[in-house]
Amino acid sequence: MTEKVQGPASYFPSIEKKYGQPMQHWFDQIADRLDHSHMQIVSFLKEAHAMGHGHANAIVAHQLAKKKGA
Repeated sequence: MTEKVQGPASYFPSIEKKYGQPMQHWFDQIADRLDHSHMQIVSFLKEAHAMGHGHANAIVAHQLAKKKGA
């Protein structure tokens, strides 16, 4: 039996559908900003890409956790 995806990654299918780009595209967009604060990166996605707060937050949370090794 497969486990249900939880946490920030649970948003990924809807992000890909809504914005028409694979997740790697969004990870690449913020890769050089991961030393900024969480909310600064969220604001970048919202302002530069008209992304909703929840979707931007999920992307940033996922990538920052990955950077920390979580």
